[in-house]
Amino acid sequence: MEPRITELASHPGIRRRPFVDSASLGMALFVFTEVMLFAGMISAFVINQAGAPAGNWPPPGQPRLPIERTGLNTAALLASGACLLVASRRFRGPEPARAASWMGAAMALGAFFVIFQGAEWIALLGQGLTITSSQMGSFFYLIVGTHALHAVAAILALAMAWRSLRAGTLTRARLGAVSLFWYFVVLVWPVLYWKVYL
Repeated sequence: MEPRITELASHPGIRRRPFVDSASLGMALFVFTEVMLFAGMISAFVINQAGAPAGNWPPPGQPRLPIERTGLNTAALLASGACLLVASRRFRGPEPARAASWMGAAMALGAFFVIFQGAEWIALLGQGLTITSSQMGSFFYLIVGTHALHAVAAILALAMAWRSLRAGTLTRARLGAVSLFWYFVVLVWPVLYWKVYL
């Protein structure tokens, strides 16, 4: 007599559901590596900052970072994450199409964040903070720029998911993977704001 597992495997009508879909698993692995990337950059920044003479940060001749304005921008990004959370719940409800407006709001707030950060960069460049002006400038543009690239990529992924949602072809697995990427972008930013700006 063959084992029961073989019987189940050979039966064409029985399919085992994976514990985690492959899209979410792949995105989770990607996010894990990105967490390590940002952890390394922040560690290097903190060590460099700690090595500066007492009270000598930012370095002489370098502008202070705009804490208040970036705080407002941080709130917009967090609101974007909340909108996507509502969109995900609506998508799982009886009328999935109702998630489109919430997903659109998440994209709009994310775009606001990226545009506002770009305007901040232009202002800081005008004040003399460049990638070569100091170690602070180098770390600032490396860390914040890497996050901005992730934000743009995640907004594009959201836009493609939103388009699929409008067409009625969006799957839970795909929305889950895109949402995980956006939540990473949203949740890593307060840590960067705290360590780099404050």
